Amino acid sequence: MTAGRGDAAAGHGGRDRRVLLGILFMCISAMIFPFMNGLVQILSRDYPSEQIIWARTASHLLVALLWLLPSQGFAALRTRRPALQILGSICLITSTALFFFGVKSIPLAKAAAISFTAPFFVALLAWAFLGERIRGPRLAAVAIGFAGVLIVIRPGLEVVQWASILIVVSAACYAVYQIVARRVAGHDRPETSVMYSALVGTIVMSAIVPWVWVTPKTPLDAGLMLALGVLGASGHYCVVRSLAYAEANIVSPFQYAQIIGSVAIGWAIAGLLPDIYTWIGAAVICSAGIYIALTQTRRTPAASAVFTERPVRPE
Repeated sequence: MTAGRGDAAAGHGGRDRRVLLGILFMCISAMIFPFMNGLVQILSRDYPSEQIIWARTASHLLVALLWLLPSQGFAALRTRRPALQILGSICLITSTALFFFGVKSIPLAKAAAISFTAPFFVALLAWAFLGERIRGPRLAAVAIGFAGVLIVIRPGLEVVQWASILIVVSAACYAVYQIVARRVAGHDRPETSVMYSALVGTIVMSAIVPWVWVTPKTPLDAGLMLALGVLGASGHYCVVRSLAYAEANIVSPFQYAQIIGSVAIGWAIAGLLPDIYTWIGAAVICSAGIYIALTQTRRTPAASAVFTERPVRPE
């Protein structure tokens, strides 16, 4: 009996460590993405969004190939769930494109606050596609979170409303990507998912970019375009690694750490600080998301089984 309890405690402790690692990787990604978004705003002054999106995806794929092929060869492209990997890549390029078009016209901190709706979409999608029940209090938290977005956007009070809507739709696409990534994490290595996450986007944007191409004006601009892929690949590797360790609904709210970097970088680039409505809305969104995360950790074992089937063993 004592040994059984010891084994159970050890198992529980192992799960706790995995959850903490998942949170750590999501926090690292939250520190990386504001830098990438800042570069997008800088490059958007001189280059079309389509070219910046292509630079982001193509350099991401190049970095992944240079990183993985020498050690793993083409085995890095071997997937047990090709349809899901392609679906995830489509969702990611759609999310990236919408965000890049939107962030050209609104401050980084505001864009980050609006993008924080992703965990709420994750909660709703987990209910629809993963069979996880969402009870009244959590559904209320989702509604409160979206109310926070309305505080940030203040519909009707700005000329550029389309940009804010693009960010909301981008967050929804990114939520689908996270759900798909979590399902794939039970079958493929994180490195494989990093490779596929840029594959479809690179193919699609490579067909578009010749029509809008603007030759980089300086070597620095070319380097910044390459940096988009380095930062993007690193950030999404951390996201995929995070989802391999812990459930999406637990780690997703830790994306909120992006607000710190977004405020700092937005101030450094444009000298802008968020207005009071952005701060209030972000606080409402984060509070609702944290509530969802806390209630998510108290799920029933039956619901947890949806996420833990055939877990990947990170190496």
